[in-house]
Amino acid sequence: MVRRFVLLIWVLLPLLAGAQPGPPDAPRPTTNLWDPLPLPEPNAVRTASGEPGPAYWQQRVDYHIRAALDARAGRIEGSETVTYVNHSPDTLRVLWFQLDQNLFASRSRGAALQPSGSRYSGSFDDGGFHLSRIELQSPTGPIRLKPHIEDTRMRLDLPRPLLPYGDSLRLEIDFRFRIPEYGADRMGIYDAEQGPVFQIAQWHPRLFVYDDVHGWDTLPYLGQGEFYLEYGRYDVELTVPHDMIVSATGDLRNAGEVLTPEQNRRLEAARTSEDPVLIIGPKEVGRRETRPAGREPLTWKFRAENVRDFAWAASKAFIWDAAGWNGVLVQSVYPREGLGYREPGWEESTRYARHAIRYYSEKWFPYPYPTAVNVAGVVGGMEYPMIVFCSVHARGEDLFGVTDHEFGHSWFPMIVGSNERRHAWMDEGFDSFMNYYSALAFLGEHARLDPTYSAGFVSSQMAALEDAEPIATAPDDMRGGLIGFLAYRKPAVGLILLREYVLGPERFDRAFREYTHRWAFKHPQPADFFRTMEHVTGEDLDWFWRGWFYTSYTLDQAVTEVETSGPETVVTLTNQEPLVLPLELLVTYTNGSSETLRFPADSWRYSDTFEARLPGEAAEVRLDPRSLLPDINRANNVWKRRSAP
Repeated sequence: MVRRFVLLIWVLLPLLAGAQPGPPDAPRPTTNLWDPLPLPEPNAVRTASGEPGPAYWQQRVDYHIRAALDARAGRIEGSETVTYVNHSPDTLRVLWFQLDQNLFASRSRGAALQPSGSRYSGSFDDGGFHLSRIELQSPTGPIRLKPHIEDTRMRLDLPRPLLPYGDSLRLEIDFRFRIPEYGADRMGIYDAEQGPVFQIAQWHPRLFVYDDVHGWDTLPYLGQGEFYLEYGRYDVELTVPHDMIVSATGDLRNAGEVLTPEQNRRLEAARTSEDPVLIIGPKEVGRRETRPAGREPLTWKFRAENVRDFAWAASKAFIWDAAGWNGVLVQSVYPREGLGYREPGWEESTRYARHAIRYYSEKWFPYPYPTAVNVAGVVGGMEYPMIVFCSVHARGEDLFGVTDHEFGHSWFPMIVGSNERRHAWMDEGFDSFMNYYSALAFLGEHARLDPTYSAGFVSSQMAALEDAEPIATAPDDMRGGLIGFLAYRKPAVGLILLREYVLGPERFDRAFREYTHRWAFKHPQPADFFRTMEHVTGEDLDWFWRGWFYTSYTLDQAVTEVETSGPETVVTLTNQEPLVLPLELLVTYTNGSSETLRFPADSWRYSDTFEARLPGEAAEVRLDPRSLLPDINRANNVWKRRSAP
């Protein structure tokens, strides 16, 4: 039975509101689904089996950042040292940087695209990066570089080429920016009663990815499309007001300097506790004994290995609790506005987060990092390595849903580093698919129904959005309101169908785990996923990938004719829309017996009609008896023998 949990409020609203249809497509024959999917030719970098090849390479970027938060002015000022290693076979003469904060300049491309007040908006007059120094470090001394900035992208022309196969360089960049109060649901400031909560992300200049598919992958940041980043190490020093608590990506390296002895003792106890341990309780917030002696700003030092990004949060209003699982310190920080009264609130967050880390580790791939922290604030739901931001107002199953979803992103795209800006379904869809089973495991039989995972909901959306973009569309090219369905729900339901209805759980799970292991800390493309699933299961699934991910086709299986001839019944089944899936038929015979028959998707390979011969006189024939399929017209799924007059 499908269970309900609210993944993210902002995912559901656009779905329930519907969408405006676009221009109709040309007629689409069913037979094209059976053509081979035109995937890129395999090579020594990406093999025909879907594995990284012997010549696979990717770049490495390490960051050492020193930054200070001016809480009163709402500004951050910092300096970063970037070490870039060119593992590619190409000579690089330029570097491209992502300047995500420039989205919040009033005349940015994203501000023009996203209407004010939308989920991905958040602009003001003096937003964006101010870069005061960019220097290349060389044996003869620093070389000042001139930036070429276009909106959220910056090109740096190098005075000497960066050679292939291991050449490296080091840059230093000084930056500052004003923190947006609401930054496209990625970052912002929550005005809590006991002090503002700062959620900080996309906060320093970061390298674009240079890969074997696009070279420099320089798609701009427009708000709706997310991120594609290189792996490396972060060493970060954050200077904040003395009374603030900081949570961040990575290990806290100087806990003895920024925490009290009692807080460190409680943290050690939490590491081995299944139940949350209060590090700072609700009645302790704001008291001087919760901070080390002195009044000067404190510098918090963090290190994160093998990550693709770094985010952090700071506030003097934080309640802080933590628990442990398998060496992972699971934490939550939240102001008292997050506490539950009528239903469980953020005091349950660590239990929810601990379940997510444990469930996905045991089901798919072990969580590789030392910590995981959930931060309550203005952001509805957003993920970064080892830290996620969720709405302070979420409660009960809604809080479980958003927590589970954001920590599910620790696997896609934090461990498996897919390109979210081009292929949102490879992180949002995969994560939503995993969330379905995680919610069943945690919420159990008492959970409420989630209509957005039901076949009826999905089929109604597919019918209403028949002329919408396919799943494979880049997220910034999806019309407003459609991303929730096309990037989250539809790919998730497609994978559930593939697991439950097409392949079976054992074959699917083996292949999905193999994909995760193959591409952990690497950059897979859609073809790598498709090929891995087919290679491990031994199944040609081009018809499924094409139909579900690359078209907006709908499904309508119908019982169109039933004839009895002697002891045999012939049932004519018709595929009345272009999408194909296997058939499941429940037959009840006139003698009272019944049986369920399964026919593969290949039944539609040569024709839109198919005859099923039954060894008896049928009283009733029912297609899709478990109501698993997104059939847009279930009225033609049942045939019943008329009673004699």
